Amino acid sequence: MNELSKLLEFLPFLIPLIVAQFALLGFTLYHILTHNTYKRGSRVLWLVITLVFMNFIGPILYFILGKEDA
Repeated sequence: MNELSKLLEFLPFLIPLIVAQFALLGFTLYHILTHNTYKRGSRVLWLVITLVFMNFIGPILYFILGKEDA
């Protein structure tokens, strides 16, 4: 029960992070699927990277390294 109470203490901080993570993931997947050109790599590469590193790392890597400025 002590573990549950610790989790409940952090829940107000975790919920916004989880929502932000899934919003960033959704926007990244939308962008990858609707654009044809990338600075580096291909659509399949960025889909794999984004899904494997679903926490903030994959989407951030895409926007830094893969997104073509147009």
